[in-house]
Amino acid sequence: MRILHTSDWHLGRTLHGVPLIDAQRDFLRWLAQLVGDRRVDVVVVAGDVYDRALPGLDAVRVLEQGLDELSARAPVVLIPGNHDSGPRLGFGARWFTDRIHIQADVAAAATPIQAGGALIYAIPYLDPDLARPGVADLCGEPADGIARSHEAVLGRVLALARADLEHRRATGPRLPAVVMAHAFVTGAKPSESERDIRVGGVDAVPAQAFEGFDYAALGHLHGPQRVGGGDAMRYAGSPLAFSFSEADHHKSVALVDFDADGRLGGVELVPTPVPRHLSDVSGTLDEVLSPRFAAQRDDWVRITVRGDVRPEGLLATLRRTFPHVLEHHFAPLQTATQPRSGVGRGAVDPLEVTATFVRQATGADPTAPERDVLRRAYEAARREEGSR
Repeated sequence: MRILHTSDWHLGRTLHGVPLIDAQRDFLRWLAQLVGDRRVDVVVVAGDVYDRALPGLDAVRVLEQGLDELSARAPVVLIPGNHDSGPRLGFGARWFTDRIHIQADVAAAATPIQAGGALIYAIPYLDPDLARPGVADLCGEPADGIARSHEAVLGRVLALARADLEHRRATGPRLPAVVMAHAFVTGAKPSESERDIRVGGVDAVPAQAFEGFDYAALGHLHGPQRVGGGDAMRYAGSPLAFSFSEADHHKSVALVDFDADGRLGGVELVPTPVPRHLSDVSGTLDEVLSPRFAAQRDDWVRITVRGDVRPEGLLATLRRTFPHVLEHHFAPLQTATQPRSGVGRGAVDPLEVTATFVRQATGADPTAPERDVLRRAYEAARREEGSR
């Protein structure tokens, strides 16, 4: 059998103010065609279907059309990610046919969906603060006995799913077992465009937590990549680039094959359509406008102009040659540096920014209790932002 693993569609997202909804619609049409052409048995979408908890009407309509075309060719299993509202994405899930499965309820996360000849353990994104009561009910233990971390809540559900799988295999045929999760797994490489999901200062889940399943279909990180050294655990990555940190990504979806014994056979990466490349251009104004960068004039570009004096009307001048410029910067020659866009795990830690402010304002580093207050305030602000 064959599954198609995709994730992080972020329907409704913009790129530096440029709407991506047409490119996202084109991607879903391409995906439906691929599912039919490559005889896919089931499609799994590992979270962040929408870009925000309250998606715009255009994003909702694109998803509706996309699911209509996909489910006509193969069953589809979706889970919400940290950008989605689980209850909103999962509304009406009980009424859908066996062609569309939206698993947004933690209470059912350890019970597999049987689709396309596989057992699919679809685990929605589990925010530790919100999910602990539901996970505690599922495990039959008090919520305060579960640590406030992604590893604790997801680990509990994975353990229950693993026990369920072992029981099924002891009493029935060996079907391929796929686990879906939206999380940051230790050892994976982030980009600048993923939203921070740290709770209590920790966001990582160890790869060992996913042992026992034939394939782990992961979502959250936008760069397609293997985790753990083999093909059995993988991030599909986002189908489109959402920041300049992803300019070198080879965006793709994963076709995952299982043999007649239900074991992983192989993984093929199929490149997704690229609406427009992202690239950097840097030099003096004369150099930037010269034929040297002619091949990049139709790209989405980030331009750094170096010189002694900032030219008048710089953006208008650049747009006459680069109509799709997304960022532009001027750097004096003596201090010219390459700009960084966005704030990611590899760039600036928001908590360290606040600690630097305290240090500059008071002349001393924040104490441990003060750091705890700053962390809790940051997490509350992040949750508030995610609920909009």
